[in-house]
Amino acid sequence: MDKELVMYSRSWGCPFVSLAKRVLADYGVTYQEIMIDIDGTARERVLDWTGFLSVPTLVVAHPGEIVPYTTPTPLTPGYSPRGINRGTMITEPNVDQLVAWLMEQGFIDAF
Repeated sequence: MDKELVMYSRSWGCPFVSLAKRVLADYGVTYQEIMIDIDGTARERVLDWTGFLSVPTLVVAHPGEIVPYTTPTPLTPGYSPRGINRGTMITEPNVDQLVAWLMEQGFIDAF
C-alpha cells in the first residue's frame, strides 16, 4: 500500500480512542500512534488541524510520514470536527463513520 494510517492520540483514557483502536483491531488495520500529550509538536498540529485537542485524529499519510498526504478539507472555525470526513483526515468518528472512511481510503474492503 502506498499510504499508511497515523492516529494522533493521547496516553490516558478516551472513549473515542478506545473505539477507534477496537475498530482498527477488528479489521486488522495497522497504524502509527502519536501521543499529543507527550509530543508538543503533534499537540500543536492537532490543534491547528481541528481547532481543538481532539483525539483520535486519524490521517492518511505517505509511508514513513505523519501528516496527511493531501490537505484535508477545511473546517468551519469553532465548529466541532467530530465525525467529519475531511478526505485524508477524520476526527473522533463513531464506528460507522470510521468504517466508511477506512473503506473510502482503501484500508479495508467493502462487505
